[in-house]
Amino acid sequence: MDQASDPVGFHRQSRGKTVISSKVRLDAENLSVVYTPGVGEVSLAIARNPDEVRELTGKQNTVAIVTDGSAVLGLGDIGPYAALPVMEGKAAIFSEFAGINAVPICLATQDSDEIVATVRNIAPGFGGINLEDISAPRCFEIERKLKEKCDIPIFHDDQHGTAVVTLAGLINALRVVGKKKEDVKIVINGAGAAAISVTKLLLSDGFTDVTLCDRAGIIYEGRKEGMNWIKEEMARITNREKRQGSLADAMQGADVFIGVSAPKMVSVDMVKSMAKDAIVFACANPTPEIFPDEAKEGGAAVIATGRSDFPNQINNVLAFPGIFRGTFDVRASDINDEMKIAAAYALAGLISDEERTPDYIIPKAFDPRVGKAVAAAVAEAARKSGVARI
Repeated sequence: MDQASDPVGFHRQSRGKTVISSKVRLDAENLSVVYTPGVGEVSLAIARNPDEVRELTGKQNTVAIVTDGSAVLGLGDIGPYAALPVMEGKAAIFSEFAGINAVPICLATQDSDEIVATVRNIAPGFGGINLEDISAPRCFEIERKLKEKCDIPIFHDDQHGTAVVTLAGLINALRVVGKKKEDVKIVINGAGAAAISVTKLLLSDGFTDVTLCDRAGIIYEGRKEGMNWIKEEMARITNREKRQGSLADAMQGADVFIGVSAPKMVSVDMVKSMAKDAIVFACANPTPEIFPDEAKEGGAAVIATGRSDFPNQINNVLAFPGIFRGTFDVRASDINDEMKIAAAYALAGLISDEERTPDYIIPKAFDPRVGKAVAAAVAEAARKSGVARI
């Protein structure tokens, strides 16, 4: 079967992409240890000291992948059943790239409080929670509340995985064109989960001039059209020149464009209006904001997309397996900005000065160095920032 040309047939044949299997061989002798009566002693040990659950069970190497199906890939609100194959794919990636057990949890509710309560109630069985494909702005509220209520790491990959890989690519893109992060003017199109997280991480890393745009144009303090609480929050920390107008207006003189929005939002003329040696990350999938050949025609020096058939794919697979591996290895209580920034610099650092070109600013997904490098950097950052438990 040609898997690429018939994904439905492939999934019909495989009927799921992961399995749950026993780590230990069961026979008449050890069944009484794995289960009753011997397992009772293990339960009592945990009852006496709840921290023992991390040593005596698989909790510390198991993640729940939680979705409500409201923002699945680029398909939108298609519901929890249709989200399941995506979550299974994510589980397979966790297993393959980080040796982590992952369980898809597809919820039949889009009520934020219900989602928070459900995840909090299942948290004892997991070492971390990976939120996935939950629409903005609810995703921000859900993540914030879960961080307050749970003692395990909460990570929304649509936000933070995208932000980490985008920052990694931008670090190397700036090295290619010889510009510094303190000096560049950045325009980000989109105001959903990914765009807002990218913006926040860039600001945390020392970028100073970032302007957000959405369907109504530039986001600024006092704008009335199409605003919500998270856009109002972002308006206070972005767009330092208080610009107004359209995306085209925002891109004039910009050094960097990052698109996490919709197809064909950017024209050749808009790229031409950018600064010399412009950087264009057009990451809408499957159709980018502008195709690479058009961006090159407009004068862009470095171009990235979200697609695997063009150079420089901004792919979350580069981030989340290693981030969780490093987090679990030191039993971190949180995945903070220091850990995310460390992951980005570890990714960028895998490409040497000699290797770095406009068409090679980010490692490939199957680069065997990626997971280990990200995990090590995240673990070290967790220790330094005080969230590591060991």
